[in-house]
Amino acid sequence: MFLFNHLFDFFLPRFCLSCNCKLNPDTIYICEPCCNLIQRADSKRIELEFNRKFESGKIISGFISAFVFEKEKPLQHLIHSLKYMENFRIGIFLGKMSGTLLKEEIKSWDGDLLIPVPLHRLKKAERGYNQSYYIAKGISSVTKIPVEESVIKRKRFTETQTELTLEERKDNIRSAFTVSGNKKIAGKNIILVDDVITTGATISECGSVLKENGAAEIFALSVAVAD
Repeated sequence: MFLFNHLFDFFLPRFCLSCNCKLNPDTIYICEPCCNLIQRADSKRIELEFNRKFESGKIISGFISAFVFEKEKPLQHLIHSLKYMENFRIGIFLGKMSGTLLKEEIKSWDGDLLIPVPLHRLKKAERGYNQSYYIAKGISSVTKIPVEESVIKRKRFTETQTELTLEERKDNIRSAFTVSGNKKIAGKNIILVDDVITTGATISECGSVLKENGAAEIFALSVAVAD
């Protein structure tokens, strides 16, 4: 495989999505120096973020992220390419990376299903895919927990939440989701998967709807956490 990659790169070189340097044959998407710049989310940060985003709502039983989202840094470049450059395989790459780093924590949840946070059908048609689905597929390949994409749907189109406050995000996302096929989730421990969790409003709304339809425990898992 190394020799194949070496020959392939000779004719069609690949470049780091962050710094644009030429990639070595044994690396994909991002060079090693840029990968080393991605900040891990340590246990203290995770505890702080859980307390800030989820504890008071009593919906999410546990939360974990692999990394800290930083603007204009390598991870943002990867996620931007995943979401806006039609490179869905980066989702699998990030999911595998996250699943490997967080495997023991995920195992402790005894999860039955990985459910990616859904996009509205118009947004999905515009993008071509749901990036969180491919992240979940990558996590599944490591943890062997099955992915279920069809249970929860986003029934109402919502504006981008980037510039909204926490309360505005809650209002924006309220009643945006619906569940079909609730037999699939009855009594099950569900792990919701997203690319970046910022305020947690979307995850909490999804979790609330899943619990109303019979799910047992709801956990949140993301590639990155942001302020």
